[in-house]
Amino acid sequence: MDHFFVIHYNELGLKKGNRDYFENALCANIDTTVRDLGAERARRISGRVLLPLKADADTSEIKNRLGRVFGIAYFAEAWASPQAVENLEVNAWSLVEGRAFKSFRIDTRRGEKSFPLTSVEINQRVGAYVKERSQARVDLENAELTCWIEIVEKYALIYVERLPGPGGLPVGTSGKVVVLLSGGIDSPVAAWKMIKRGCTPVFVHFHSFPYTNKESQEKAKQIAQLLSAYSLRSKVYLVRFADVQRHIMVDTPLETRVILYRRYMMRLAEQIAWREKARVLVTGDSVGQVASQTIENIDVISRAVSMPILRPLIGDDKIEIVDLARRIGTYDISILPDQDCCSLFVPKHPETKANLLEIEKAEARLDVAETMKAALETAEVLLESPSYATGEVHKL
Repeated sequence: MDHFFVIHYNELGLKKGNRDYFENALCANIDTTVRDLGAERARRISGRVLLPLKADADTSEIKNRLGRVFGIAYFAEAWASPQAVENLEVNAWSLVEGRAFKSFRIDTRRGEKSFPLTSVEINQRVGAYVKERSQARVDLENAELTCWIEIVEKYALIYVERLPGPGGLPVGTSGKVVVLLSGGIDSPVAAWKMIKRGCTPVFVHFHSFPYTNKESQEKAKQIAQLLSAYSLRSKVYLVRFADVQRHIMVDTPLETRVILYRRYMMRLAEQIAWREKARVLVTGDSVGQVASQTIENIDVISRAVSMPILRPLIGDDKIEIVDLARRIGTYDISILPDQDCCSLFVPKHPETKANLLEIEKAEARLDVAETMKAALETAEVLLESPSYATGEVHKL
């Protein structure tokens, strides 16, 4: 039997007039992700995507990578069979024979509605054939083994293992976003959530080298590379922020510094967003988690820019964020020690209820236009690709 992966989606099927666009994007992303593993080109077929496999295909690694392709609801390694019910009986049995199970069910879906038998009739015929040879009982609710049959075009696909995809929308279908990426736990998770909604991330990491070491920059690179397994490729701006911080430290009240740091980070990130033709900024803020994330401070910080700021974690608590960071693989990188620029020149008791007029009055004392221009001009810009693109496989 010919060998395939059959790939299903949920949300894409609701796109009506734009469905072709989303399905084509999903196929393109699948091709990019598995092109070195012995797969042929993915193609749309009867409300699903079919990925034909060559004889030498690395099915284990294909499964690993498909599990990170946004837009996929679930997928399965499948084999093609002629549609004649006698062939379905024999080929279904060949897949389940040798497996240990006391109960089973046959689950048929007809992508090709002109097929003469109904799904129930196919289930009954194939189920009776398997039952007679296995002596296992049929259980439609809690079967130990399920054999799926999908009738598509001029053949049928048969499989016995269904694997979950990450859901969401195909990367690249929702435009660019600029993500303020710290070395902490939260911002990588926020980025992942935006990638899941089809966004292409451009990361901006602020550092205070040479006043701090380069560890935070290295962490940002590692996180961007790890997330590129989901986004297919990531662009990273490493922006030197130390000189802006020095101006703020010298010329403004102690308790306002955190707010001012964040406002100038937003301004720099917004300029990068304009350069990259991105429409929104993204942060890892969660209400009340740290001093800069009180409602009052979030309000004052947001007013530094005209561009919308998305905060995917705004209502999540730390436990929820940490759990997701562990699941996507960024947690172990995020907890590595580093000297973050936001911890440099920070007062012991920062402002938690900032007043916009007072903050704007403090900013009026600053003359950092040239310093900000220099920070952008000297920013290091990197392109990060998935580790498998360089021959290494990073299993999440």
